[in-house]
Amino acid sequence: MTARALIIGAPRSGSGKTSVTIGLLRAFARRGVKVRGIKTGPDYIDSGFHEAATRLPGLNLDSWAMAPDLLRHLAREQAEDAELLLIESAMGLFDGIVTEPNRSGAASDLARLFGLPVLLVLDVSGQSQTAAAVACGFIHYDPAVKIAACILNRAGSERHRKLSGDAIEALGLPVVGTVLRDPTLILPERHLGLVQASEHPEMDAHIERLADAMERSLDLDAILAAAKPFDLPPGSPDRALPPPGQRIALAWDAAFTFLYPHIQREWRASGAEIVPFSPLADEAPPRDCDVCWLPGGYPELHAGKLAAAENFKAGLARFAAAKPVHGECGGYMVLGETLEDADGITHVMAGLLSHRTSFAKRRMNLGYRQAKLLAACPIGQTDETIRGHEFHYASVVSRGTDEPVATIADGTAREIGPSGGRRDLVSGTFFHAIARG
Repeated sequence: MTARALIIGAPRSGSGKTSVTIGLLRAFARRGVKVRGIKTGPDYIDSGFHEAATRLPGLNLDSWAMAPDLLRHLAREQAEDAELLLIESAMGLFDGIVTEPNRSGAASDLARLFGLPVLLVLDVSGQSQTAAAVACGFIHYDPAVKIAACILNRAGSERHRKLSGDAIEALGLPVVGTVLRDPTLILPERHLGLVQASEHPEMDAHIERLADAMERSLDLDAILAAAKPFDLPPGSPDRALPPPGQRIALAWDAAFTFLYPHIQREWRASGAEIVPFSPLADEAPPRDCDVCWLPGGYPELHAGKLAAAENFKAGLARFAAAKPVHGECGGYMVLGETLEDADGITHVMAGLLSHRTSFAKRRMNLGYRQAKLLAACPIGQTDETIRGHEFHYASVVSRGTDEPVATIADGTAREIGPSGGRRDLVSGTFFHAIARG
């Protein structure tokens, strides 16, 4: 492997990691560096921004959901033919769950497992020399996690930059640049986080602005020098999710976009063919496929159009009469009888399962999940444990009469209860599968 790699971390969410990472990815790509992005933790959206910035597929790595061998396997794949990997942390650098060593889900786990340095992004708005106390804490918190350099973000002035930067450099930590406060660099958000890259009408222009800001504000040569050669021992794909069929009909449009890049990659590597179709275009799953997969996304934003997609619903019912259909999160909502949108309007869905869901009655469900399957379905076999997560605001307002797909526990193995529904060849759950337990 010839790639170098660097983790981009911060004290908390909202520090500007994503904007800095996207801008750096495009800035290095402009220089002719073959750069790729990786996002830590369960996050569908940021890996899409990484792909938009580099025009190369993104990747998620999650140290809780993925065994170390799978992490190494996927990371080595992402590093093939790359010169630089920028690994963006979720939340704060050390934020994860309390569990076995290096399986917390925090980006710091990857710093230890892969022996990689960290580029620390500090939002210095509302402080000056105190930023050095924060940096000092990061330097000394875990000797196994090396903080290589620091970026000051959202500084208000040259004086502000000097006060913060001089105090940090007095600790011996290099400051490789300062990004001044600029509201035009902020990415748009919605209820599950950032608006997806594919939905932003001027995404490429925005990425160009971010790259301009990083080139203007940061020492790209110093950042590249801080990256460490990415030399990992071989891993194994054994704990990856196997393909649920030889030909997989995959719902894929603005309503269905949440399927991790590594899952599609490993399905293809195992010889499966993925055949996309668009429910929003009133397309049915192709009949010559072996299984139909409805991923998560934002069906609540398109509920009226999905309800009117009669060809899609009729074709899905014909498909489900003979072959397996599985829905995750948003896909699970569409498999139910009705979906109530944010305005309180109820829309008729596919009706292949008997539950009813509502986005009007919002309640956040967020966290790692261990799902023990009660019957075989496209995500695994009976009694198999699958690791993944939930992140949704929709609620089940009527559970219906279907048998549950799984019993689920949280990331620390605390039991939560039954999850999802299954009837004949149809299954669905709010749970997003990431890897085998």
